[in-house]
Amino acid sequence: MRMTAGAALAAVLALAGTGCAAFDATFGQREAVVQFRPQTPTAVRLKVRAACSHVPQATPEPLPTGHQLAADDIYDVRYKVSNASDGDLARLQVCLQKFPSVVGIDLSGAAGS
Repeated sequence: MRMTAGAALAAVLALAGTGCAAFDATFGQREAVVQFRPQTPTAVRLKVRAACSHVPQATPEPLPTGHQLAADDIYDVRYKVSNASDGDLARLQVCLQKFPSVVGIDLSGAAGS
């Protein structure tokens, strides 16, 4: 079966469109990374994670697997906020501000933008 130049071009464009959609889906993701005071223990970080996990559209990222978290492990608390509204982000920030060990929140895309 022989493909015409027009059909070949259409196939290439279709594949390129699929690639762009996957690219946009990956890079359209946003996350909120909680910034803690230096030397904040993992137990406190996990307490903050649990306490603020009720905010709509601010879902805590899964805990690392493959090993048990030790008391002295450094653990970044991250929330997926791609679909969060400004109100959701404000509620997350209000919740996080209740903890003296939290010094801020860094909002960025998955690629660090």
